[in-house]
Amino acid sequence: MTGAGYAVIVLLGALLFGAGLLTGRRTARPLRTSDVGTPVEHATFETLHTASLAAPPLRAGLTEDSARKSARRLRSLLGTDALCLTDRERILVWDGEGGHHVEHVMEQVADVLATGRDTAFRSDCDDLDCPLRWAVAVPLTVDHRVLGALIAYAPRESAVLARAAGEVARWVCVQLELAELDRSRTQLIEAEIRALRAQISPHFIFNSLAAIASFVRTDPEQARELLLEFADFTRYSFRSHGDFTTLADELHSIDQYLALVRARFGERLSVTLQVAPEVLPVALPFLCLQPLVENAVKHGLEGAVTSSRITISALDAGSEAEVVIEDDGIGMDPERLRHILRGEGGRSTGVGLLNVDERLRQVYGDDYGLVIETGIGAGMRITVRLPKYRAGVHGS
Repeated sequence: MTGAGYAVIVLLGALLFGAGLLTGRRTARPLRTSDVGTPVEHATFETLHTASLAAPPLRAGLTEDSARKSARRLRSLLGTDALCLTDRERILVWDGEGGHHVEHVMEQVADVLATGRDTAFRSDCDDLDCPLRWAVAVPLTVDHRVLGALIAYAPRESAVLARAAGEVARWVCVQLELAELDRSRTQLIEAEIRALRAQISPHFIFNSLAAIASFVRTDPEQARELLLEFADFTRYSFRSHGDFTTLADELHSIDQYLALVRARFGERLSVTLQVAPEVLPVALPFLCLQPLVENAVKHGLEGAVTSSRITISALDAGSEAEVVIEDDGIGMDPERLRHILRGEGGRSTGVGLLNVDERLRQVYGDDYGLVIETGIGAGMRITVRLPKYRAGVHGS
């Protein structure tokens, strides 16, 4: 059986046979070369390994760099003499023999890119020594959009190669779809952070600067300290790198925010901070706690309230860090809170709470959404649980 034949067997049966067999054997004992018995089993393991090496570059999307890094692995999967990857406008990579064929590739795959349908064709090569006499082209499609084409070349027409090329192309499309999802997720997170930054009220900025200005003559040193706090707070809030931060950095930013708030409200606002040093390195989504503290300040001093007390604790809870933000303000009707967390509160209502709740669930799962205890006139207590370790979550 040819390499292309083995590829078809693997691509159709790898998930059910190869992965299960590999997992079972590795669970029982370390894998040794002698464990791979029959040619079919050996082909299965080899193909799974080759596919795993080709996948990471493709998760970056269909680019010249990702095509170059994955082409050799894809050609190995097909067992073919040459392989070409294109986008809609140009050749991204040629791997294998017969590089002179690149002159006619885009013309030959024009219908594939236009219609999204597979095609097979003779290479019409004038070089008598060239082994590439036949080719099959398969579109690379994501979300009903043709992004490019995969073209496999061989010495002669082969139904097996045609089927194998189709399977490999579909596998490539899955990797490209995952790349699209990664980009969408990144764009969503960036949009959410922009929404949170928009929540940093212009009134807060104006009032902070006004409070700083009031100290310029009476207490220049205090004005200088507050101005530095304001600069550091805005620099952190509008930083452009990283989806995640550390609890230490987030709490430091909150302390700067509260320093500016206290400069305005003076003794009306009392803040108690309790932090266990061992949880400071824990990573969490950027700008995750500050909107909750801003919510506590807003509701704690809203209406005719003359003074407010806010308590912030970040404590060790075994495999998790538990952050609790509590105020003794006017509280909220629980039913209204449920509407807010369902996204039914309107554009200007509870955007910070909803945003943080959705981001926590997106990163850690539904078990890690906000836990909020409140009632009219009863203040509000918000609990955030953060796993000390979660794959892909690293502070920056």
